[in-house]
Amino acid sequence: MAHDPALHSLLARPFQLGSQEQFNALALELFHLHARRNPVYRSFIDALGIDPGTITDVKDIPHLPITLFRSQRVLLDDLDPSSFFTSSGTTGAITSRHFVPFPQVYERSFMTSFSAAYGAPSEWRILALLPAYLEREGSSLVYMAQHLIRESNDPLSGTYLYRYAELAEVIKRSEVEGKRTLLLGVTFALLDLAEQYPMPLRHTTIMETGGMKGRRPEIVRDELHRILQEAFGAEAIHSEYGMTELLSQAWSTGKGLYRCPPWMRVNVREVNDPLSTVALGRTGGINVIDLANVASCPFIATQDLGRMHADGSFEVLGRFDHSQVRGCNLMVE
Repeated sequence: MAHDPALHSLLARPFQLGSQEQFNALALELFHLHARRNPVYRSFIDALGIDPGTITDVKDIPHLPITLFRSQRVLLDDLDPSSFFTSSGTTGAITSRHFVPFPQVYERSFMTSFSAAYGAPSEWRILALLPAYLEREGSSLVYMAQHLIRESNDPLSGTYLYRYAELAEVIKRSEVEGKRTLLLGVTFALLDLAEQYPMPLRHTTIMETGGMKGRRPEIVRDELHRILQEAFGAEAIHSEYGMTELLSQAWSTGKGLYRCPPWMRVNVREVNDPLSTVALGRTGGINVIDLANVASCPFIATQDLGRMHADGSFEVLGRFDHSQVRGCNLMVE
């Protein structure tokens, strides 16, 4: 199957979608593929007592619990699992592993969606403040950040770990130069920077990825954004919603409202009935259809809580109480 031309033709199709009808058709095609050839997903469907032949509408596709990535190799059969991303976790915690036999699909996904939301990376100076992520192997966030940094072709773009003073000087230089700059940071590190080096920013966009990593008490998103806006005089704080188990991101340009690229879709399920969805504006568990997940599983039931809005945007409101705090965890609200 690793050399199956039909499979390889599927790798590009998520990025060629032109309508909701095409999205639905590809989602159903991938559902039936995974029902046949993904042992973990097939076992999940069998456990639910669902006959894949009866699934003819996208809304009826079952979403695989994300926790299975911690214990199972979620992958189409006969694929090489040598390449993978891993989630972060507290000491002794079981982390997720997302096998990615086609990393070029991930690169195309984030390059395409980032460029659609923000323009080409070459238009930016990209500064990544990602301690914790940079201190371990296998972070998909670091992989994305480093690729965007290379594509920016700016000599001052880079990762800055705990070098807050050096980072502050680069940001000041960007402001003097009027250089369009993106500061991508994990939550606790952005708060550290805000306390130590507050400054008015006019040409720098702040994008938080969530996560206190046990370094600070969790706070609600609105409070985080208020602190950062006051420290940096920013009109809005941007956000990225992604996770180890997905090959796509949703982006927020402010107010915690995320929008998906055309090959990704979010819906919200009932907390106590995971096969049912909730009405617009109601809180429930976030389900994701990520059609870039051709090789692993495109249908993921996350442990995040959120709600959908009528304009197609969604919010992330926290995590289920029983879920492990890790990865791109957003503050409980």
